[in-house]
Amino acid sequence: MTKLTNNQQSASTISNGVMLNAYPDSIGTNLSDIVTMLKMPEFKDTFSQFYVLPTFFNSDLDRGFSIINYDINKGLVTEADLEALRELHILLKFDIVLNHLSVASPQFKDIIKNGDQSKFKDFFIDWNEFWEGNGTLNDEGIIVPENKYLDQLFMRKSGLPILKVLFPDGKERPYWNTFYQKITYHAITKNDLDSIANLSIEAANQICDKVNQAIDANQELETIDFADLAAYKNDVLAIVNQNRTYLGQMDVNAKSPLVWEFYEQVLAKVAQYGGQILRLDAFAYLHKEIGETNFFNKPGTWDYLAKINEIAKRNNLVLLPEIHAEFGLHLHDEVANEGYAIYDFFLPGLTIHAIEKGTNKALITWAKEIIAKGFKTVNMLGCHDGIPVLDLKGKDVNGVYQQGLLEDDEISDMMELIISRGGQVKNLYGADGKKISYYQVNATYYSALGANDKKMVLARAIQMFMPGIPQIWYLDIFAGANDHDAVAKAGKDGHKEINRSTLSIQDIEQGLKKEVVTKQLEIIRLRNTSTAFSGTLTITETTEDQMNMLWTNDKEFAQLEANLKSHDFTITYSELGEEKKYNFNTY
Repeated sequence: MTKLTNNQQSASTISNGVMLNAYPDSIGTNLSDIVTMLKMPEFKDTFSQFYVLPTFFNSDLDRGFSIINYDINKGLVTEADLEALRELHILLKFDIVLNHLSVASPQFKDIIKNGDQSKFKDFFIDWNEFWEGNGTLNDEGIIVPENKYLDQLFMRKSGLPILKVLFPDGKERPYWNTFYQKITYHAITKNDLDSIANLSIEAANQICDKVNQAIDANQELETIDFADLAAYKNDVLAIVNQNRTYLGQMDVNAKSPLVWEFYEQVLAKVAQYGGQILRLDAFAYLHKEIGETNFFNKPGTWDYLAKINEIAKRNNLVLLPEIHAEFGLHLHDEVANEGYAIYDFFLPGLTIHAIEKGTNKALITWAKEIIAKGFKTVNMLGCHDGIPVLDLKGKDVNGVYQQGLLEDDEISDMMELIISRGGQVKNLYGADGKKISYYQVNATYYSALGANDKKMVLARAIQMFMPGIPQIWYLDIFAGANDHDAVAKAGKDGHKEINRSTLSIQDIEQGLKKEVVTKQLEIIRLRNTSTAFSGTLTITETTEDQMNMLWTNDKEFAQLEANLKSHDFTITYSELGEEKKYNFNTY
């Protein structure tokens, strides 16, 4: 029998209630539509927190995680919305994307405009300046780091993590770009070529046809055959390049004082919006040093985290560092040991494994570890990203294999099952472009469970009884299915759109007629309102196919008894001393 006390679990300034997770326009067209939903009687007392994703701010890529600036996106959010959430007593959680800013940010636009004369020249990381003296310049003018350094780098995409940017002097410079990027070349007309001497109208039209066809076909511009007009090629390509536009998440240079001035401004701003919790997106990539991995470099990452935490404290913000890494690496232990709350990225896969395999072993092992180590966690099932699988793995550390929460074959089985149900896989890559590991599976949680209502409701019950602050993806409540049309429409790197369908108010009204929705809301409301969940968790030993979890606090209690094979379960609880029961055996 294992117990968890309130003192172990609660962060003093974070509510222990349930947290909604959505974009400002996940319901209807803007945040006010989400407020409308939360005011419906069916949602009364279901949520006390709201993690609103970063399209709350002005952004241009990766559905909000490429920030232009941290001003309110007035197309989606109003001050009246924020006041309405305050009246509903709902606290807010925001993101700050520590590692990068958009190409369209004022800082990077200033670099593109003013080049070496820009105030923000060192705000971002010039790849060649960073690696100077530690690599070889290739034919494209990019320094390729020596193998002993290159082999250390942890990559999020294939190839070198750079975006080549055209400076006012006409030269291209590579800037560090760990995540997304897109360069758009725009069609030209003969008027664009007026500056080229001795170019006839007929020749200009021929050149425009060649160039525009190449742009439409995504052809490398350097490979265009200008034939007898080859003398004009360099001048034409210079004009085409000058008119190109960028999308990209450019890594900031945390060694620059201007970056820390920026962080000071941002944290003060989000606190004014009513933020209580600040999720640190991609913080583990912030610290960069030659010879290190570009992922959770030590002690540099700790130094930066401590520095941002001091700013957070001055603004009454609680930090939630976001990190994905193999369980066997035990980075989650290190973050927790520094006093921070951690994301429970392990629960989504463990819950699917438990329900699909009918075994409690791995799930209970993790729950007991949370209890024994006193972790403060925010957990989830589905989210705006994918279902984590890398996080469940073991890891070889200094020649010693550290066990994961699941074996590799168990993870592979789970992945194959989710893929067979329409999921898609996201991988990690080395500098040579070869896959080095799987990362996550993109699917709605409902589809991952085979679109089975009983499994979905049981998964929600398990989440509500796990230690930690439960964070709930809006689409899961309504048993959303994989959206393959959205993936196809999004094109390359659009896999995440499978789980981001926008629901109308009419969808909400229709969904509230379904038992899979209303039963989830019943369990969520219990978790959000019962004082039992601010007390002690006891996990009773059972047979492998059962779960028995009991929360007690003074005279109040809540108990989950579940069968992982039949997916039947019962929740027994007290309310003001009176015993009540939800019986899901006949569901």
